[in-house]
Amino acid sequence: MKNYIKIFALTSLFVLGSCSDDFIENEPYTDKVEENFYKTPQDAFEGLVAVYDVLQREGYGGWLLTTEIASDDCYGGFGTADNNVSLDWDRFEFTSDKEMNKPIWETCYIGIYRANILLENLDNVEWGADEDLKVRYEAEARFLRAHFHFELARVFGDIVALDHTLTNEEFETPRSSAEVTYALIAEDFKFAADNLSDDNYSQPSNANYGRITKWAAEAYLAKAFLFYTDYYNASDLAGVVSKTEATAYINDVVNNSGHDLVGDFASLWVAASYSQDIAYAGEGNNEMVFAIRYNSSGLGDWDLHEGNRFQVNIAIRGGNLGPYAQGWGGATVTPSLYNAYETGDTRRDATIINFAGEELDFDAEARGQRQFTGYAWKKFCPITNEAGEALVAANGGDFQIDNYEDYPVIRFSDVLLMAAELNLDSNAGFAQTCLDRVRERAFGDDNHSVTASMENIMNERRLELALEGHRYFDLIRQGVNTAKTAIDASGMGGEFEINFRTETEGWFALPQSQVLLSNGSIQQNPGWN
Repeated sequence: MKNYIKIFALTSLFVLGSCSDDFIENEPYTDKVEENFYKTPQDAFEGLVAVYDVLQREGYGGWLLTTEIASDDCYGGFGTADNNVSLDWDRFEFTSDKEMNKPIWETCYIGIYRANILLENLDNVEWGADEDLKVRYEAEARFLRAHFHFELARVFGDIVALDHTLTNEEFETPRSSAEVTYALIAEDFKFAADNLSDDNYSQPSNANYGRITKWAAEAYLAKAFLFYTDYYNASDLAGVVSKTEATAYINDVVNNSGHDLVGDFASLWVAASYSQDIAYAGEGNNEMVFAIRYNSSGLGDWDLHEGNRFQVNIAIRGGNLGPYAQGWGGATVTPSLYNAYETGDTRRDATIINFAGEELDFDAEARGQRQFTGYAWKKFCPITNEAGEALVAANGGDFQIDNYEDYPVIRFSDVLLMAAELNLDSNAGFAQTCLDRVRERAFGDDNHSVTASMENIMNERRLELALEGHRYFDLIRQGVNTAKTAIDASGMGGEFEINFRTETEGWFALPQSQVLLSNGSIQQNPGWN
């Protein structure tokens, strides 16, 4: 067993100014710097875009890839001639590269830094009568800060929680306790939930399409509550949000957000809809509560981060094959995931490529595919056009960096399953209804209901949300022994031997450079020395 805003990438706040007699003033006149930048609402908006921009930095070594490899749904994969880092993620080893988890650490702290810069300068902006705009920008920035903290805390355990930019004297700050970190996460999500409007920006025609909403914040509060209270055996979310409040937040999303399930599960995914000849629901479908938005406008420019750089990692190794475009063959799918689906469950063939079942002639040896299982990702796999060319390349892009499918951080089906879980003890009927909605869509009928129980909800989460970055955390929040039972593997031979080490407590190894730079204030996570 085993919202991004599609505007432009703002990588700095330096812009070229024009020459004038103002050169006699003490302010720099050619550059906008932090001290003189935040003056107008437009300045604040550009600062907010800079925070959103960090969301797009998901690629090799990022959060989604590494956590899926660590779960029981994927092996390491990639090529036989590639380095062994993906095998280390898969086997819970720390030998190939002591910096293998640096992309997660670095990206999240860049996002936190940018959010804190904006938050610390909001009072310097001349808002005039538009104080509501200030509150909105604060809510969005705090949501993003919480998102980055939550990603870090679920991967590394205790982290350095930052509600401000560090001074020189604070560079060796020790890690915060989980309670301190999650209190900050909860306060930030709660502020966003309580201060954003109840609009739903699902459609691309909406001027605010892709921006964070109240509904995303309420859903994220429930997600943080479930992970924290389960993993740390707590009764509330760090003293900030009670179970009653978390349940009310998620129920509000279910009942009042306007979000809903799309009719056909396969229509959510480009490759699944294309391979099954059904209409693609589009990026702006009503199921996406919070998604990281991408586009293909970069056209081979490696200095931009507009495209989805994750997709190439899991795409077909060694060249295009059928409707599926080429990539690096990472994170091969385990047979246990494929076989977990019941007969008639439409999600299996929309989630996973079955090479034999789809009569695809994939020669693993010739293509240099490592840990070939016969299965690969269909979710997020890029596609070819009718001529057999990678669609992105045919349109002038680079297949490595210009793929464009959005990454759904929270779908409405996730909301329904969280609602089922949170309502189990207090409203069993509503919990059952939420679970049934997900299964009815999966099977296309109402004949596959199962009792709403914790075991069945967790199983449904695996099937519904497979390969979307949820499974590993659903395992470790049930306990490291549960995670070990699921993840350990030995039945397919030495190449597939997996031994989840409970002494790690489920946390990843810190980048060794951060341990060294802390001058002793940060120690390596347990089990990774």
